Amino acid sequence: MKKEFVVIGLGRFGGSIVRELVEQGMEVMAIDKFEDKVDEFSQIATHAVMADSTDEAALRSLGIRNFDHVIVAIGDDIQASILTTLMLKEIGVKKITVKAQNDYHEKVLERIGADKVVHPERDMGKRIAHNIVSNNVLDYLELSDEHSIVEIAANSLLIGNSIIELDIRAKYGINIVAIKRGDDIIVSPQANDVIQKGDILIVIGADNDINRFEKRVMQ
Repeated sequence: MKKEFVVIGLGRFGGSIVRELVEQGMEVMAIDKFEDKVDEFSQIATHAVMADSTDEAALRSLGIRNFDHVIVAIGDDIQASILTTLMLKEIGVKKITVKAQNDYHEKVLERIGADKVVHPERDMGKRIAHNIVSNNVLDYLELSDEHSIVEIAANSLLIGNSIIELDIRAKYGINIVAIKRGDDIIVSPQANDVIQKGDILIVIGADNDINRFEKRVMQ
C-alpha cells in the first residue's frame, strides 16, 4: 500500500527527498512558496502546490491532515519552520519530520511536538569525517547522541579471523550485527564465522568505542 507524503520546502534537501520518495513509488505533494520551485517539481511530484506553509487555512485547504507523513524541509527561515510545525500539530498531522538548522532550533521543534528532527548537514559532515579518517569506513549512521551503526570494509587485520578470535565485543564494547558478503547478508553472525576478503562488517556501538576500534584496527 502506497504511503502519502508531503514535503514542504523544495530546496536541495527537500527536493532530494521528493525525488527519492517518488522513485520508491510513493505519493508526494510538494509545497513551496516560490513559483519557480513549484514549476520545477510539477513534473516530478504527484502534486506540486504553491502555498505559504505558515498559513493554517492554506494547509487545511490542501487536506494535509490526511497524509501519512509531512516533512518540513524549509531552509534558512527558522521562524517559518517553527510556525509550520506548530500549524501541522494543530491540524492533527500524524507524523512530522523537520529539518533543524542548529541545536537551539532542534530543542524548540522537539518542545512543540515534532516527531523527528534531522540535521542533514551535520550528519553528512560526520559521515564524511569518518570516511576521511579511515578508508575502510564505508558508511556511518547516527542512532542517537552517543551510539551509531557503521559499515566497515574488512582489512588484512580482520580477514581470516573468526568472530570469536577477534573478540571485538570484549575488547572494544561493540557488536558485529551483520556481514555483507557479495549479494548476501549474514544477520547475527556466529562466533565461528570467519571474516573473508571483501566482507563488509556492520557494527553497532557507542561512538567512543567505535572510534577506538577505528583508530586501533582500521587505520
